[in-house]
Amino acid sequence: MKTEITELLGIEYPVIQGGMAWVAECHLAAAVSNAGGLGLIAAGGAPAEWVREQIRETKKLTDKPFGVNIMLMNPESEKVAKVIVEEGVKVVTTGAGSPEKYMADWKAAGVKVIPVVASVALAKRMERCGADAVVAEGCEAGGHIGELTTMVLVPQVADAVNIPVIAAGGIADGRGMAAAFMLGAKGIQMGTVFAASKESVIHENYKNSILKAKDIDSRVTGRSTGHPIRVLRNDMARKYLELEKSGAPFEELEQLTLGSLRKAVQEGDTKNGSLMAGQIAGMIKEERTCADIISSTVSEAGKLMNGVSANE
Repeated sequence: MKTEITELLGIEYPVIQGGMAWVAECHLAAAVSNAGGLGLIAAGGAPAEWVREQIRETKKLTDKPFGVNIMLMNPESEKVAKVIVEEGVKVVTTGAGSPEKYMADWKAAGVKVIPVVASVALAKRMERCGADAVVAEGCEAGGHIGELTTMVLVPQVADAVNIPVIAAGGIADGRGMAAAFMLGAKGIQMGTVFAASKESVIHENYKNSILKAKDIDSRVTGRSTGHPIRVLRNDMARKYLELEKSGAPFEELEQLTLGSLRKAVQEGDTKNGSLMAGQIAGMIKEERTCADIISSTVSEAGKLMNGVSANE
């Protein structure tokens, strides 16, 4: 399946793994890249030297292209931006801010820059400042989200920019991939389905929460603070939403979530941890390898786009 994205990134399939903090590390990134997609290491709020170490470990596990996702709110984002150049990483995706101040250095080093956007205005701005592609991420996605759904965001972004668009949010199989392509995307990004993969290092409790999730188990916390985050419902999410409803100050809300993602990922605390996952969690029923996830998604999408029933 060749598209502008496979050509741009030198990968076999136009499938990118989401940059999930505490989840997307060297083992997951290498597994996705080895399966023909683009694996990502998520810098999240981690120190720059941890990112450097993860890059070096990934290189030992794969000789295929992989990238780094940089959260621009990270206090060490400037150092991480330099590490990306120093370690010869060829692809970077960005979130939580604008990568404009790093663009010149990245471009000089031959880094392909793909910002994650949640609006047409931001997509246009990213194209103007030299982005090679954008990830248009709908609010079905897990973690930090915007307001628009994938269904309406992707075609509007695709119409507004001349660079390739990658669709994200609510995609976990070939049906979602085929739909994304029909909307004008040239590739897809998937997160939750890879978080529940065999190669994912998240705690089994967290993984099982995704596998057992139903269609109605998704909640969005933080709308009142301007930083909405999609999670699976649990005690922490319920308490947070109650506090939000009562008008609790930002400091109290922040205190409740401090370190909560790490609690879920590393400690398996599914009651008080932040179980970030997309609405698609209700469709993920089994733990599969990254290779199986990618091959079945691409195969099913190919059949559907050629007018063949996915069951044939």
